[in-house]
Amino acid sequence: MNVSPSPLWLALATAVTAPAFAADSNNDVIEEVVVTADFRQTDVQAIPEATTVVGADAIEQRSADHLESLLALAPNVNFSSGASRGRYFQIRGIGERSQFVDPVNPSVGLRIDGIDMTGLGGGAGLFDVQQVEVLRGPQGTRFGANALAGMINIESNGPTEAFEGMVSAKMGNYNSYAYGAALSGEVGPGLQLRLAAQQNVSDGYMHNAYLNRDDTQSIDEELLRLKGALALTPNNQLDFTWLYINVDNGYDGFSLDNTRTTYSDNPGEDKQNTRAAALTWTSTAAAAFDLRVHVSGSNSTTDYGYDEDWGYGQYDDTTGTCVVVGTCLANQEGAWGYSSTDQYLRDYRRRELDIRLTSAEAGRLFNDSADWVVGYYQMSRDEDLLRYFFNWDTYMDATFTSDLGTDARAVYGELTISVTDLLTITAGLRGERWTTDYRDSNGIDNDRSENLWGGKLTAEYLLSDSQLAYASVARGYKAGGVNTDPDISEDNRTFDTEYNVAWEAGLKSSLLDDQLKTRLAAFYILRKNQQVKSSYAVANDVGAGYTFQDYLANAAEGQNYGLELESDWALTDELSWTFSGGYLNTEFLDYQYETADGTFSMNGREQAQSPKYSFANSLAYAFVSGLSLTLENEAKDSFYFSDSHNEKAKSYVLWHARVAYDAANWQLALYGRNLTNVDYEVRGFHFGNDPRDGYTNQRWVQYGEPRLYGVEGKYFF
Repeated sequence: MNVSPSPLWLALATAVTAPAFAADSNNDVIEEVVVTADFRQTDVQAIPEATTVVGADAIEQRSADHLESLLALAPNVNFSSGASRGRYFQIRGIGERSQFVDPVNPSVGLRIDGIDMTGLGGGAGLFDVQQVEVLRGPQGTRFGANALAGMINIESNGPTEAFEGMVSAKMGNYNSYAYGAALSGEVGPGLQLRLAAQQNVSDGYMHNAYLNRDDTQSIDEELLRLKGALALTPNNQLDFTWLYINVDNGYDGFSLDNTRTTYSDNPGEDKQNTRAAALTWTSTAAAAFDLRVHVSGSNSTTDYGYDEDWGYGQYDDTTGTCVVVGTCLANQEGAWGYSSTDQYLRDYRRRELDIRLTSAEAGRLFNDSADWVVGYYQMSRDEDLLRYFFNWDTYMDATFTSDLGTDARAVYGELTISVTDLLTITAGLRGERWTTDYRDSNGIDNDRSENLWGGKLTAEYLLSDSQLAYASVARGYKAGGVNTDPDISEDNRTFDTEYNVAWEAGLKSSLLDDQLKTRLAAFYILRKNQQVKSSYAVANDVGAGYTFQDYLANAAEGQNYGLELESDWALTDELSWTFSGGYLNTEFLDYQYETADGTFSMNGREQAQSPKYSFANSLAYAFVSGLSLTLENEAKDSFYFSDSHNEKAKSYVLWHARVAYDAANWQLALYGRNLTNVDYEVRGFHFGNDPRDGYTNQRWVQYGEPRLYGVEGKYFF
């Protein structure tokens, strides 16, 4: 079922921003929440930009085990699945939706414990995580080319001086279970370690009628993480992380009946194996500045594949009868079935170096009124692809290989000047040299180098001790690249760098003796040379199935603008209310794309993955006895799945609940997600793939999680 939120409900939800009654003076003050992804660790209420921080308590209240389950808590943030997990993210309508053959320069970055995991969101588990930070808007100064739309930063719990540990277990429907443990403490003079491990397993939420299996979309995810902190001297510290992620999920997400029942004879896989490490040296020995040297590296392999025909390829064009006993997928005379699979094996190798100087008190400039940051960044990435597919031109199984090498060198700086006691101006700038080298087995050979730059200018004004207003203009960038389809025209062979100019104004307030905290932002983004994924289906010569032609093109311009509101309200000592809401309007100002049927104009149409509204509410009540109840909902307006067709996801509202009992050193909870069992849509296409109707173009969708429920427990020591 699908339920659309009414305007009345939206009005009631946003009413949290108006302090309608005086708060009890004995209420608990909401704790400070620090953003770790900033140059200087800053409270979320003091950082002059739109940032969402989802802490460990909110993760626990959602019983969330993957990043996709949390994104609704950040305004104007969306994700696209097309896999076992949502691994492609969009912020304010900007971001990729998939990756098949072509190399992709992402618009939304993902970092886990200081390690670049951009484009590898399938491994974004949440076990033993301290917080998730979502920075919205171009992050050109801090992160450069990977953060045109924003950055998602996951920070796990760090090691502790005191010895502590935790074991956890979870069981739920769909044969779901998880178990994990974390152990932390000082193991030697000045050396603290934290070790965390978890396995998360589920049959998944699809039934394969042809194979009579319920696990073709299974979840099997393993995590092992070691974090350490070593005090070399009183002014020098080493922090290090070693990370192992093993994802062995199935992928069987689309049905010829648009249901949760599939008929695939060769279900796909969605695997990821990552080994990564990071080392950070921090020195405060100099009087004028602090030094931070960060190095990280990762090796990842992914295996992503699917059954293209979503069936078992049977046909009988003379009698119209089924060849295979069972559900008939080709039951019309003259209907042809086909059978093929598509598989993408990728190897990723990434290395990073970041050297940063941050002013200390003795190094402040202009009569102690200015702080500064300067840094050097170096990055190298290699991405190798091996594709196994059925070539409809030769009517034979085929392979495709490609190699992409990317190198970047950047210098950056930021200056923050206290003009008066109330007014502060911050200017940041980053210059980057971006070089790529691409070649593939189709004979495409393309090298390119370009100079990129971005930055930000921000003014913040302290209206009072409890209210901060700010305004900013930022320039973000995303490098251009090459399209690899050998059949596209040479005019579409390459695409240019996209630049965004974003204006933002905001107000951050702490009201009612700090029991109500609100964050309001308004933004306007002008997209120049907007990179747009164009994909269209071309009928195969044999009359069964379609071949997709994908390429990235540049729209002349696009615009994205909207409002965002977040609030945390301690209504009483026992009751708290958290709200997050976003309004988003997007539009192509000048964009046309070509298909086999001609040229089409998209001028004035909304951009993909851009719901007009999205919001989330959470009410948490803590009983005196240690019992607590959390009731949550999230809603999203309809949105286009793609920029190359007009199919839309339907609007929806989801409800979640959790009842927990907390004792001195253990916790037990019952949870339920998507309680009304809404079939909400996380990926969609428009093409012909059903032999029963002669491969007529129609709407296809993949569904998100159905109703989930279970029990979970933790023991602390």
